[in-house]
Amino acid sequence: MSTLGDVVWATWIPQHRPVYGLTHGTLLFLAVGLFLGVLTRRLALGAAIGAAIGFLAAGSFYVLAPLAGYSVMFLSWFGTWIALAFAYAWLGGGGPSTRAVVLRGLAAATASGLAFYLVSGIWMPFNPTGWDYAWHFCAWTFAYFPGFAALLMRGRS
Repeated sequence: MSTLGDVVWATWIPQHRPVYGLTHGTLLFLAVGLFLGVLTRRLALGAAIGAAIGFLAAGSFYVLAPLAGYSVMFLSWFGTWIALAFAYAWLGGGGPSTRAVVLRGLAAATASGLAFYLVSGIWMPFNPTGWDYAWHFCAWTFAYFPGFAALLMRGRS
């Protein structure tokens, strides 16, 4: 989904506007929520929760970035993964303690954030017509995998 987002941004969006970012975040995490919903057999609820998380994550960035710059992306990133950890626990019928869910969300955010940082140069140099989208797919897979591994692992956090 993130690679598709890169294609859409590069191909059809001539100018960055918050409405596009809000739409991107909502649709991206709608898919993530749908995935979590499939795992817990609560598809529609998972999709709705994922869409809400994506909208709020993108919205938090657009509200806070003018105040503190692009570094607020880290805060939004951590909040997103912690929210996903709570969503997954809730969709699955509860179970882990709040502490365990927060720790799992923090582990997901940290691991995925580090992986994302390692591949964050995928947009440089900025030349959307020359980007290798197969590489983008690999980079996004690398970036998201540790987060989902931490989020979805069974057993103790």
